[in-house]
Amino acid sequence: MIFLRRTLQVTMLTLLVVPLIAVTTVPQAAADSRRRPQADAGAPARRMLARLKVSRPLSIRGYSHQRFQPRWAHHSGKCDAREVVLARDGRRVRRNADCHPVKGVWYSPYDGKWLKSEKQVDVDHVVPLAYAWRSGASTWSQARRRAFANDLSRPELVVSSHSVNIAKGAEGPQSWRPPRRGYWCRYATSWITVKYHYRLFVTRSEKVALLNMLRTCRG
Repeated sequence: MIFLRRTLQVTMLTLLVVPLIAVTTVPQAAADSRRRPQADAGAPARRMLARLKVSRPLSIRGYSHQRFQPRWAHHSGKCDAREVVLARDGRRVRRNADCHPVKGVWYSPYDGKWLKSEKQVDVDHVVPLAYAWRSGASTWSQARRRAFANDLSRPELVVSSHSVNIAKGAEGPQSWRPPRRGYWCRYATSWITVKYHYRLFVTRSEKVALLNMLRTCRG
């Protein structure tokens, strides 16, 4: 009987201790999770930016839009690069026999506007052509400049509202940023990706502005 009584006491103590352990370990695990660093979504862009040459901007002398883009290049049948982007980035896009959009809805990520008419939509060069010229493209061949202006593989072409595209002009990130702050990470990442691929240099103020925008990136 004494042995049985001791066994019951041990069992009761065990049942009391186990929940206490469980209660104390759960908050600890949550605390460890909070201390664990989150993935840095801007890290790849920062690494590319660190490898870009920093220099003063070149002269705009000799630049013209025609040196890059006499017209939009054809990519698929009758569709030129602009029409491909409008079809790619729009919703419910309908095109005529010549591939030109006649109906659709487009979202401008720069300012968060929904556009219901193709006449309100621009296809923006993320790195403006004139800015690219001053960043090293002035030394390129005509063929390379044309490829840059019609590049569908890099994030160089993006749908935007006409009004925000006019406001942007040929400015760099040190002078102009998308009005919608939530797009800064994507904009800076796209800008850096394009410049990295084409080995275009950055200015000191441009690099600082890009790093500031990359701070808005979330894991």
